[in-house]
Amino acid sequence: MGDRASAKSIPNIELFRDIFNASPVGIAIENFDGQPLFVNPALCSILGFSEDELLDKHCVQFSPPEDAEKDWALFQQLRAGSIDHYQLEKRYFRQDGSLVWGSLSISLLNDRSSPLILAMVQDVTEKKTAEEARYRQTAIIESSEDAIISGTLDGMIVSWNEGARRMYGYTESEAVGKSIAMLVPPELPDEEKQILETLRAGGRIEHFETVRVTKTGKRINVSLTISPIRDSSGRTVGISGIARDITERKRAEERLAATNERLRLAIESGSVGGWDYNLKTGMRVWFGETHAQLGMGDDEPPGSFEKSWGRIHKDDREHLQQTLRVARDKHEQFTEEFRVVWRDGTTHWVRSRGRFFYAANGEPERLLGLSVDITRSKQAEEALQLMNRALEEKTALLKAHEELLRVFVRNVPAAVAMLDRDMRYLQVSDRWCSDNSVEASEILGRSRYEVGPEMPERWKEVNRRALEGETLRAEEDRWESGGKTRWCRWVVRPWKTVDGTVGGILVLTEDITRRKEMEEALSEMSRKLIESQEQERARIARDLHDDIGQRLAMLAVDLDQVQQIWPDLPLEVLSLMLELRQQAKQISTDVQSLSHDLHSSQLEHLGVVAGIKSWCREFGERQRIQIDFEHDVQGTFPPEISLCLFRVLQEALHNAVKHSGVKRVKIALTEDSGEIHLLIRDFGKGFDLEAAKHGSGLGLTSMQERVRLVNGMIEIQSKPMEGTAIDVRVPLPPAPNSQRAAG
Repeated sequence: MGDRASAKSIPNIELFRDIFNASPVGIAIENFDGQPLFVNPALCSILGFSEDELLDKHCVQFSPPEDAEKDWALFQQLRAGSIDHYQLEKRYFRQDGSLVWGSLSISLLNDRSSPLILAMVQDVTEKKTAEEARYRQTAIIESSEDAIISGTLDGMIVSWNEGARRMYGYTESEAVGKSIAMLVPPELPDEEKQILETLRAGGRIEHFETVRVTKTGKRINVSLTISPIRDSSGRTVGISGIARDITERKRAEERLAATNERLRLAIESGSVGGWDYNLKTGMRVWFGETHAQLGMGDDEPPGSFEKSWGRIHKDDREHLQQTLRVARDKHEQFTEEFRVVWRDGTTHWVRSRGRFFYAANGEPERLLGLSVDITRSKQAEEALQLMNRALEEKTALLKAHEELLRVFVRNVPAAVAMLDRDMRYLQVSDRWCSDNSVEASEILGRSRYEVGPEMPERWKEVNRRALEGETLRAEEDRWESGGKTRWCRWVVRPWKTVDGTVGGILVLTEDITRRKEMEEALSEMSRKLIESQEQERARIARDLHDDIGQRLAMLAVDLDQVQQIWPDLPLEVLSLMLELRQQAKQISTDVQSLSHDLHSSQLEHLGVVAGIKSWCREFGERQRIQIDFEHDVQGTFPPEISLCLFRVLQEALHNAVKHSGVKRVKIALTEDSGEIHLLIRDFGKGFDLEAAKHGSGLGLTSMQERVRLVNGMIEIQSKPMEGTAIDVRVPLPPAPNSQRAAG
């Protein structure tokens, strides 16, 4: 009987062993001292240690001290018999030093002569990360100074944050369930209806300035950004809005600081490094992957400038210094590839892009830019070049080299594909497969034109030219994939068969989408700086008009009253009083003109045509020059385009009067085929364009930067004694009728 029972238990032992080894949950059997006796493969996988390494550790060695102390305190209660199980979430060290979160369940196995401990660990890292992200998001919303409100498509309020309470005065219980129209002043009855219609149609309201009414009846100026809320199917199910009180200048400064912080966080979350160097104070800030690109730890301070510069390869320093000097002197963006040497002696390639920012006197004060590690791309390119040279030098071994090329392509640490003359895949690298989300077995032997989405005709033309023996490349190329915009850098070159003819092509690609996104973020920062500058211009203009102008007018009145009070003053005193009154009036006129230069109310309220016409009339009378303005436009423009054209015109006319000795200027503003064309031509003495670019002035750079931010192009032609022509072309973005009508 005993033998049968023993034999019968053997399958159970094997079954429990199989369950122990196959369980997706990490399991360890420990003794009463916390020493592991058995561990399953799942626990080894979670922690990244081998079975022998785990069995050689004590349970408190798996976690940071603070987590281990909590665990060990509960473990002592288990040993003392006060509890027979416990659960907690704690962190664990992986073999590579990283941390993972685990849900630990400890149970006492006391139905044996020597009690044991059963420990089960489930990886909850993703859950903890999601929880932390959700808590951060909630904390951001609740701590925001802005009013953040969500509602239904009918305008009923669903959520109301603390910022909304501070701004409008209503508590959450007073606002939720009410119509958002309670904040709209009575003189704007149709505004909320138009906003809701735009959102129901899938549109978005951005930076819409209007007036709202608080609980106490106070009117405040706000800037609204309202977006539709969509479900997983893309259907609009609600609205979400952010309101900012723009009656205080401080809010504008906070918006700019928030934009800079979001940019820093965006860079740090990606594979791009960023740096901000204050040329005056010497202070440097690194973020993103800059430390890793220089072979440094995240917690390692940048150190002195000379120490950081010393990490650059000695053969690349002089060329990089020259590139920076040219960019600084020409006020241009720079892009440079160079090598850095890590502490371990290895050499890595970095591509950096950035620009200088300048003070009002034209002196550079900041250097801001981004960088990305291109070592793998460089290694792959150099390897391909070496391989091609080897193939050309040893034609007798071309057939063997072709097979070697396939092996190389398969294992190269870059996205590379080898195709024959019929564009069938012969070999692809692992990186190619991961970048394109395919398996090699799915595409090998198949035509490139049959695999994946339809290939653009321009890429087919590149393939045809490469098959004819040409090597082609593109530093930046854009295409749409899966509803998203992607950017890549690619090289396409032919490879040859044993008889020297082209057997197919090699395609090398590098995904640079993240880099382009960071460049767009840098452009957004430039846009915010210009917006801040315009806000400051408007403030100064208001101060000049409302304060200085009025005080000068009062001075003229006081001078008139002096003559009336003392009519018998000597003739020379009366003459001096008359001269002072005329000077006060002239200064008042100059202040008013300066106010209009800084901020044109005509441009803001009546549009670009009226604004340019009014300003040109004032400027021509003041400078005693003839300005011929012709226009042929069909409608109004977005505010950012109108302001760009107006500032370029101002800068051009100021330069013409100051440098060209001109007495007549022609201006033409036309609209054709969705494009705005501004042409400014004078007949003065002209100037040397290259010399001006190397000068200390900011005029040309300011015009170019403004036009670039509205996706336009500017061309300046000037020669000594032949006059100057400035040609600006800006595409009009497609926009809803309601937005075009608003100007």
